[in-house]
Amino acid sequence: MKLHELHDNPGATKKRKRVGRGPGSGTGKMAGRGIKGQKARSGVAINGYEGGQMPLYQRLPKRGFNKPNRKAFAVVNLGLIQKFIDAKKLDAKAAITEETLVASGLVRRKLDGVRVLAKGDITSKVKLEVTGASKSAVAAVEKAGGSLTVTTATAAE
Repeated sequence: MKLHELHDNPGATKKRKRVGRGPGSGTGKMAGRGIKGQKARSGVAINGYEGGQMPLYQRLPKRGFNKPNRKAFAVVNLGLIQKFIDAKKLDAKAAITEETLVASGLVRRKLDGVRVLAKGDITSKVKLEVTGASKSAVAAVEKAGGSLTVTTATAAE
């Protein structure tokens, strides 16, 4: 095979449609846009516009409410804590606080605090100090012989 014999598969490449290039091209004069009207002009963005009729997204009722002062917690599962202890990224003998969780890389940022959930299982005897925890998470840690204390967020935050 020589360099000049190289070619693409038939039908793999398609020529670009050049509009507005004379009557012989098939897309001359109006360039396939029809006659006049808003959509024949440039700079048209009419998604959701219904020609003066009230648009569907405005006719439908609004539902729900977003609480402006809601708390956002960083969520940690017990299985992940155990995985980090096994990988020696967390020390099970020392007390595990929110700061140590952030330092180990298990939690990216604390937000309004760290909340522990019971997904996965924990086998190490750990002493956890966090802002929040589910009842099943507290039970699972105590079953493993550890303790989980829920501290309230300080007023300084």
